[in-house]
Amino acid sequence: MISFSQSHKQLSRFIEYILGRSPHEFGLVPDQDGFVKLKEFILAANEEEGGRHIRQSTINELINSMPDPPVEIVENRIRAVNRDHLLKIQHAVQIPKLLYTTVTQKSHPAILENGIFPTQHEYVILCAEKSLALRIGKRRDPYPVLITVNVLQAEEQDIFFKEAGDKIFLAEQIPVDCFTAPPLPKEKPESRKPKKQSEQEGPKMPGSYLIDLQNKKEKPWKAVKEKNDSWKRNKKRLRKQNWKEWPE
Repeated sequence: MISFSQSHKQLSRFIEYILGRSPHEFGLVPDQDGFVKLKEFILAANEEEGGRHIRQSTINELINSMPDPPVEIVENRIRAVNRDHLLKIQHAVQIPKLLYTTVTQKSHPAILENGIFPTQHEYVILCAEKSLALRIGKRRDPYPVLITVNVLQAEEQDIFFKEAGDKIFLAEQIPVDCFTAPPLPKEKPESRKPKKQSEQEGPKMPGSYLIDLQNKKEKPWKAVKEKNDSWKRNKKRLRKQNWKEWPE
């Protein structure tokens, strides 16, 4: 069983590796002072099997329990204390022909019109692999929109790329005609509600005939029937009268 101190040592090495040695491996880009956003770091750490339990309280407990903690927190940012092995951001020399980034579904229409600009970071973060781009994007949107950037077209428009570690590249912006994106989803047609039946109009019953009680008129067949009955009655009366007048 791992003791309290041993578990903290393991956690310390894990966090120090992410922030002090290879943040790009986890899709993190520290600023010039080595800081990354605390929330973003926790999300990245939770993606790893050994870091799913990490919370801000876990990090605070680690800092308070160790004489020389590996990280420090300033407001809502975190960085490694020892940053000697941290790769420096530099001008990119060898760049893949295609790079990938993601945007949220909410910002999808805007980037099709205006291009891609930094929002959460100083630069637009681009990846050499789709899987890494999607991993970063899912920290902001469960279903991010994948964007494919044509590096040659961007360079022709004087867009310069920087390298922030293996498979991570940075740009100040990406113009509209330098990337391809999925089309916007089609808007769902408004459902037409069935018209309400007029109150004056009774419900229609197939195969039935409704009698209008307000405008009831005498039917022709009824008049004929009464006429026939009258004739029969007169004939009967005459027959009875003739019977009475028959001589004895």
